[in-house]
Amino acid sequence: MTSSWSLYHITVFVLTFVSYAFFHATRKTFSNVKATISQEWTPAPDLLYNDTFHNGTIHQRTLPDKIWNSHNFYDNKNDAEYFLGDLDTAFLIAYAVGLFISGIVGDRLNMRLVLSFGMCSSAVAVFLFGTLSEWLHLYSKEYYLAMWIVNGLLQSTGWPTVVAIMANWFGKSSRGVVLGLWSACASVGNIIGAFIVAGVLQYGYEYAFLVPSIVLFAGGIVVFFGLVASPKEVGLPEPDENVIVTNNIINQSGQPTERDPLLQGSRRNESITEVDEVSNEPETSPEPKAIGFFQAFLLPGVILYSSSYACLKMVNYAFFFWLPYYLTNQFGWSQARSDELSIWRDYRRFCIR
Repeated sequence: MTSSWSLYHITVFVLTFVSYAFFHATRKTFSNVKATISQEWTPAPDLLYNDTFHNGTIHQRTLPDKIWNSHNFYDNKNDAEYFLGDLDTAFLIAYAVGLFISGIVGDRLNMRLVLSFGMCSSAVAVFLFGTLSEWLHLYSKEYYLAMWIVNGLLQSTGWPTVVAIMANWFGKSSRGVVLGLWSACASVGNIIGAFIVAGVLQYGYEYAFLVPSIVLFAGGIVVFFGLVASPKEVGLPEPDENVIVTNNIINQSGQPTERDPLLQGSRRNESITEVDEVSNEPETSPEPKAIGFFQAFLLPGVILYSSSYACLKMVNYAFFFWLPYYLTNQFGWSQARSDELSIWRDYRRFCIR
């Protein structure tokens, strides 16, 4: 019920929305700079320089690749593309494994700390992957692969925690509308990431990693100091508890409600007596125990919904990871122009929300 929402609800909505949007902004960075990275990782064709001899004749000679392209470790773009695909695959595998781990950790630790740690540490991993490697010329396949796997594990802390925090604050009566609007955070993050890359790519692809990582790290600090993971931390009831309390009050008045079945005579009196007896007992709210993986897997609808979502994600990530690269290589568009066009896809998804 919107009438019962407080400033805490608005703060939780905004912080979780922005935090996951920043996660997606850093993921979108790598997608939108692939064409530039591919060019950096392969030798530039026909590099010529003027060689003047003593007789004044000017000759053009090809620059040695080992000297002028020392950071290139692929002979052609096709080989570089395969490695970029390997990075995507490694990231997604690490992300999938990390989702399972993060779900367990989030159920047993403070979700605010888990989310803040994931944001700050992921920002550091993105910085090490795309910015520091270029500044220090750390051109190594093993280094890139290790950093991107670590980033996949750290990025996985975002989704389970923000969804669980939102569920703590918003009850079933409004969860569909609220989460429908809130779930646009991924598309907004993609748009933010694409705009950042388009704006700074002219200065070098390392800055396309630097700016989103700074934004993500700053967001993690704000989450650490400003997010409240559960209403109970500030003395507020859980959202579903409000519904139970409201129903109990109506039942005590003896009037039937739309949410309760009609009760006859003594049956109604017995239920009222039970409510009164329960209300006189001291309140005890034992902390619910976290369920295991197989228990969650066997919940009704989990297999069906997860399979459907996996098919959607298969198509979504094909566009997410490779649309800007395809536009640049197939149609000869500039990297910035391709990034700008990819924004419209996420804008469309945002409008559908």
